[in-house]
Amino acid sequence: MSTAAAPVRTLDAHMVGELRQAAEKLLAEFGTSATSPQLLVRVREVASGFSRPLRDECRPVDTADGLFVIRGLGVDDEEVGPTPSSWATAGDSGAVYDLALLLLATVMGNPIAWDGQQDGRFVHNIVPSPGHEAEQTGASSSVLLSPHTEDAFHPGRAHLLMLGCVRNPDNIATTAAGIRKTRLTDADTEVLKKPVVPILPDDAYEAAQGYTDEAAPAVPALYAAEDGMTLRFDPAYTPLDDADETYRSAYGRLSDELARVSVAVSLSPGEILVVDNDMVVHGRVPFQARYDGTDRWLKRASVRVPGRRTRPAAESTEHGYGQAALEAHAS
Repeated sequence: MSTAAAPVRTLDAHMVGELRQAAEKLLAEFGTSATSPQLLVRVREVASGFSRPLRDECRPVDTADGLFVIRGLGVDDEEVGPTPSSWATAGDSGAVYDLALLLLATVMGNPIAWDGQQDGRFVHNIVPSPGHEAEQTGASSSVLLSPHTEDAFHPGRAHLLMLGCVRNPDNIATTAAGIRKTRLTDADTEVLKKPVVPILPDDAYEAAQGYTDEAAPAVPALYAAEDGMTLRFDPAYTPLDDADETYRSAYGRLSDELARVSVAVSLSPGEILVVDNDMVVHGRVPFQARYDGTDRWLKRASVRVPGRRTRPAAESTEHGYGQAALEAHAS
């Protein structure tokens, strides 16, 4: 795994002041970052008034890395308080940073939430939680969080994933690997472009895991979009035993290539990692959680980009295991 630096976009003092003032004003107006139609309307109004320089830093991913880091926002460690013990106890902890992330997400596209995850909030708290150490979810800690596409089981998954760092005293790295940096044979690529096995809902979606109304749809791991190769990948929730040896071998070589080109991004408080969810898989290295209020704490936002065409048309017929994505700014 490489420790090469990720592309960085730095907000200057004026842009930081503009963003922070807007977030603080919204928090004063609503008293919470919890989702409400009124809050979402105001977020869109405020974001539409941002300056051109700030909006330019939110432009699409523009390198083969498939990601970038926004730097400069900063976090007041005392103001945010201790790291919550789970998302369920987080409430409005760090609410001003929720709103800052939601504002940036709105400039980038249309933020989405899930009716079955974290109470339908548009910004999630990612913290280690007792009893979940070995799961393949953001609440884990003691195991490697396998590289994956965010919400890969669902056709309405995000185009962009934003991970904002609130606290990371142990420099725990997020891993990221871009499909366009891999070297696969044409034969393996053709095999992996075929819909052979499904991607099942992960452990964060208990209701979806119990969905039995329709069969799980087989989906391709790779897809050739107009601007390059994209992927849909989550080996921890892919029943590869149901595939033939040719497919399993090609999938294994894809996994090996993603591991070869993987980079480690250790975020500092106030930094935001933006990942193109069609180009890049992400994960996390293992760590030992202390559960003393000082553990790693990220904020997560998911964004769809209206009009983007990077996925197979067949995805439009998938049932999504009964899960509904909630749009912040429905047209």
